[in-house]
This record gives sequence, C-alpha cells and structure tokens, in this order.
Amino acid sequence: MTTDLAKVAAEKGIKYFLISFVDLFGHMRAKLVPAAAIAEMQRDGAGFAGFATWLDMTPADPDMFAVPDPDSLIQLPWKKEVGWLAAAPYMSGKPIEQAPRNILVKLMAEAAAKGYELKTGVECEYFLITPDGKSISDPSDTQAKPCYDQQALMRRYDVITEICDAMLELGWGAYQNDHEDANGQFEMNWAYDNALKTADKHAFFKYMVKTIAEKHGLRATFMPKPFASLTGNGCHAHVSLWSTSTGQNLFADPNGELGVSALGYNFLGGILHSAEGLAAITNPTVNSYKRINAPRTTSGATWSPNTVTYAGNNRTHMIRIPDAGRFEVRLADGATNPYLLPAALLVAGLDGIENKRDPGKRLDIDMYADGHTVTDAKRLPLNLLDAIRAFNASSVLKTGLGEPFASAYVKLKTNDWNEFTGHLTDWERSKTLDC
Repeated sequence: MTTDLAKVAAEKGIKYFLISFVDLFGHMRAKLVPAAAIAEMQRDGAGFAGFATWLDMTPADPDMFAVPDPDSLIQLPWKKEVGWLAAAPYMSGKPIEQAPRNILVKLMAEAAAKGYELKTGVECEYFLITPDGKSISDPSDTQAKPCYDQQALMRRYDVITEICDAMLELGWGAYQNDHEDANGQFEMNWAYDNALKTADKHAFFKYMVKTIAEKHGLRATFMPKPFASLTGNGCHAHVSLWSTSTGQNLFADPNGELGVSALGYNFLGGILHSAEGLAAITNPTVNSYKRINAPRTTSGATWSPNTVTYAGNNRTHMIRIPDAGRFEVRLADGATNPYLLPAALLVAGLDGIENKRDPGKRLDIDMYADGHTVTDAKRLPLNLLDAIRAFNASSVLKTGLGEPFASAYVKLKTNDWNEFTGHLTDWERSKTLDC
C-alpha cells in the first residue's frame, strides 16, 4: 500500500516538502512544495525544465516531472516542518533513462529478478573550511599526522554531534565519528543497507552536512582534493551481495579465501576488469585525478590508489577485503554521484559473475612503498579525459548503465574537460611566458 504523503504531513506536522533529484553532475535539485499540494505532486510529480539541470536536454524538450518516492521520506531533524523526498524524473509519462536514481532503481530490479540484492555502506569524507573556501576552518589544526586527533575533533564537537544526532534520530545506525587524515577533515559512519536506501542517505547526508556546517558559520566540502598538500576526500564503498530468497550473504564462505566465496571473487574480478572505465563514475571531476595520482601528503600517505589491485586488510590497494563476506572499494572520491556509484559497481560486479572473471592473486604488499615492483597491474587513468575514453570503450559499462545515460554522460563530461583545458593557469604563464 502506497504511503499517503498528505496524511503523513498532517500526522508529523510537515508544512513543506523538498521534492528532490540528483542530476548527472551530482547536483541536488528540488522544488519546495506546501503540504496542501503534496497529494497532487505525489500523483503527477513536481514540474521542472530539464534543460536547466545537467541531464543533457534541450530547451525544446517538454516539461520534466519529478515523482516523489514516499518510502524515501526524511523529516529534517533541524527543521521538522520540512520533509525531504527523493524523486524519479519522468518525461512524457516515461522514466528519464539517464537520470541517476532511475538507473539504480532499474538495475536493482534487474538484479532482484536474478535473485540478488546489493547492499552497500559508504564512508563520506569531508572538510570543514572557511566560508570563502580558501583554508580549513580551524587554524589550530596543524598536526603533521592529525588523524584521530581528539583535540581537533572536540573543537568541532557542536557541528559533528549535531550531524550525528540527526543520523541517530533518523535511525541510520550511526556508530562513529572521527577526525580524518587531513587537517580539517572528518568522517562519519552509519550502518550499511540496501544499495538504493544507502544512496538516498548518501545524497541526503551531503546536503545535511553542508546545511549544518553553514548553520555554524562554516562551509563543508566533499571536493576530492581541495588542498594540494593534504589527503583528499575519499568515498569508500563497502559492498556485499545477498540472496533475495534466503537472505544470505552470497559473498560469505567460511571455506573461501579470507572468508569470501567464489561468487564474491567473480564480482570483485568484474570490478577490476572494468576499473579504468569505472573511474569516470567513481572519480568524475578534473580535480579527482589530483587525489588518486597524488604525491605523498604531509601526513605521509595519500590513502588513495593509482593501480588496479586488491589485497586483504591492506589500505594501499584499490580494493581491500577487511572482513569475511564483503570488500571495500577505495577508488571513489567525494564527488562521486550517490546513485551512479552503486549502479556502476553492480553492473561491473554482475558482469564478473556472469563471465566468471578471475581477479587473480591478491597482492599483500605495501603498494606505496613497493608498488614499483608490480609490473603487470593495470594503472588507473591519469586524468578525467583518459577515464572518459576508458568508459566510452567499455561495452560492459555502457550496455549495463544504458546507452541514453552513456551518451549523455560522455558528452557532458567531455564538455567539462574541454572547459578545463580552455582555462589559462598561473602555472602555465610562469613556466612558458619567456620560452
């Protein structure tokens, strides 16, 4: 039975609803709808001009309608009169095929038809910075190795606990908060869930963190590499596949190597097989490649990969297996689209299962110290253009995510790269003005 949003509004004191969707660049778009109009919006959707967002449309396209998913409702803990709703963009009565959440919903349904449910958890790192974006917000946060620094963590107690209290109130299962490896950087963890539910939470989390930071006179950024000398913002994804019929974790096998089943290793092999093209999704900005191909930071390590390898509980690889029955993909950064990240991992992983892709032997070495000794591992793209080209050459990803999405994404991201290359930097002038 479908939830009646008008009735929920009356019961919970909601006066307005944010009907929201995320576009191809990960930007959250919304209409603010009074509760008196929510019944109509629940039926027909809120109207948008698609060309005004990054969905690869034209001004001649008809109206786009974002139809809210009642099951996604989140009542804002800091402004309870507002309810947030994730929505499915439609046009001419049909779901828009390149809309990120629509893609994930479709892929999850296809996986369910095969007996699979993807479950994910994400680790969303972010910086608290000054409103002008030029520096971290805490001038006393200066340790060379600031990770887990209690003093710096507690100086941001009011912000961190307000966010964590909100997650606890929402029932997310928040369980720890820490100061991360860079000065001014933090991470907050909550329980894993069905991949669509996690993606909705991921999208809302970014909005929530930015909003609460602004409330405290600060600014939050998930930018992959906002400061050249500091560790960048990762978005590590913890992945497992479950049976829809038995509820069992299909990656778990007590007799498997490191407690992972043969099916789990095939899934992992699929991700390794498509890694270069996946980078266009997991690392979607020009700035992303200053994180995964970065020199050593002031803390001593970047904590990000640049080679397509996997290991046991070893953070220097693209994928690590920290526990039985799951693995952690460490490639994605803070700019990754909350819906495209699990969608692309699901496509690549299921391809690995269907084609029984062998990930090869794991490498139990320190890739930062001894990576130069590995001569047969694939390298990750050096820049966004390389990633776009790898994605465009991947029949696995393009077919799995759909041609409408693939063509739109390649077009928009190539335009992004071209805009970047047309920008003249101070470095170029200083190096070549007198040549």
